[in-house]
Amino acid sequence: MRPEPGDNGAAFPVGRGRLRASHTDREQVLDTLKDAFVQGRLTKDEFDSRVAHTLASRTHADLAALTADLPPGSPTVQPARKPVRARPEKNIPVKRGASLIAASTVLAGGVWAGALLSQTDSLAVAALVWTLTVVWLGIVLLAGSVMLESRRSGRQLPPAPGDGGRPRLSPS
Repeated sequence: MRPEPGDNGAAFPVGRGRLRASHTDREQVLDTLKDAFVQGRLTKDEFDSRVAHTLASRTHADLAALTADLPPGSPTVQPARKPVRARPEKNIPVKRGASLIAASTVLAGGVWAGALLSQTDSLAVAALVWTLTVVWLGIVLLAGSVMLESRRSGRQLPPAPGDGGRPRLSPS
């Protein structure tokens, strides 16, 4: 693919044929070749060959020869796009689990602070604090394991029946 004498192609002004091509010049030719391929003006083999020659070209004349047989200013044909549906929010189990852990920690911290500040040696207060601590630990372990599994698998848990399509924290 050598240029004809005096043929610098439509992509580059006359007189620039001997100048060295820049990366941007090569990208412009690649875009032209892509458009021609999408429009069916080039076969896959022709396209691959011209792309290889484009990347190896050193001058504007070399680049012009690669697009000399293509119509200048070809309109870009874009494939029909499917409508984009709203994506569901990712990691809902992680967000809900973090909220559950935070809320239970605040509640347990409040009860622990109240028990410490009350300065009573009541067996009922000690039983309440101990029970709440075990429940809090269970919530942290359960919610944490659901969050971890959700992040590791990359999947969301199925929505609960009658939950309006919102994902649930754990399978029931």
